[in-house]
Amino acid sequence: MSDSIEANRAVITTSYAAHRELWARADRYHNEFLLKPDATLDAVLQNTKDKIKDYEIAVSPALGKFLHLLLRSIGAKRVLEVGSLGGYSAIWMARALPDSDGEVVALELDELHARVIEENVKTAGLSSKVKVIVGPAYASLLAMHPSESTPKFDLVFIDADKKSNARSSTTSDTLGTPRILRTQLASREGIRALLKYIKDDAKVEATTVHTVGRRTLMAFFMRF
Repeated sequence: MSDSIEANRAVITTSYAAHRELWARADRYHNEFLLKPDATLDAVLQNTKDKIKDYEIAVSPALGKFLHLLLRSIGAKRVLEVGSLGGYSAIWMARALPDSDGEVVALELDELHARVIEENVKTAGLSSKVKVIVGPAYASLLAMHPSESTPKFDLVFIDADKKSNARSSTTSDTLGTPRILRTQLASREGIRALLKYIKDDAKVEATTVHTVGRRTLMAFFMRF
């Protein structure tokens, strides 16, 4: 019986590895046509790789472009990012915002990550458009209060502690909509808790889009 289980596990692992390579190849193929060479973003990724151990969990170039296009399509001016790692996604989003009054507020727990974000944002020439707040995201969210002088965010991108998806999303209710959460198979407890929370909330419209690519299986949860 144990031999059979181990054999099945080996088949699943081999199949997953093969599909993962196929997804990565598809990503690269599309990016060759849809993403222009960008020396600045290349430098940002290299600096992140040099200084942050978990650099590979950053958003993919395709997702960065998606966020950029989404913000342009809604005429966004203010964005809240919960979890920014090295600032790669923040840069993609900041580029989509107006130079005069565009702003990305990036919440980041790790002080090293925050320093790398500031370095990368400076490299991209976007220091005036990206504000980094260091500390636990939940506490930072609770401390934020929109007012006439500081309007709501046009989009909230939550890409932090996946197990706390429900708390992060509901805590940001008063700060702005829509909200996009990036989650992974490994964090299914967090997305399950959020789905259960909003199931009977008549004020919420939401959907989940599953994707594959260089970052393997991902899900993007959009909530309005």
